[in-house]
Amino acid sequence: MNAEPRILVVDDEDVVRRSHLRVLSNAHCSVRLAENGEAALQAMETDRFDVVLLDLRMPGMDGMTVLRQIKDRWPESQVIVITAYPTLETAKEAVRLGACDYLSKPVPPDEVIQATRGAVMEKRWALRKDGSAQEFEEKRRAGASAGPRGTQGVPVACN
Repeated sequence: MNAEPRILVVDDEDVVRRSHLRVLSNAHCSVRLAENGEAALQAMETDRFDVVLLDLRMPGMDGMTVLRQIKDRWPESQVIVITAYPTLETAKEAVRLGACDYLSKPVPPDEVIQATRGAVMEKRWALRKDGSAQEFEEKRRAGASAGPRGTQGVPVACN
């Protein structure tokens, strides 16, 4: 259970993506970046992520559409919605669709870490509750020889 949590950061703003990358990498998380919804779904096809930090307003596919697809296809991944345009309606919709958290930009670094830790812990407890933790650990171990891509990170809190 020593694997770093695998995080996908999805935002159309390069400065936001790089900021989250720096903060989460320093917190001992494995981070991958995607500049839009389409790139996020492609990344999800090749890698498994414990947590997805997802912007709502992006050109092309919006964050709610991406959230729907992630929760339909990879329900074990936790999604944190982050938006510069928070509303009660979008917050309710995001939670209804399965987001575990909803944050307003700008998000301070400590809040990014705290929300990510919470999402990783939520995933850990969900797997334990479902009895799936052993299955995920076996998949992670089997994929470990394949290298960092295509492996299932075991959910642990970022340090």
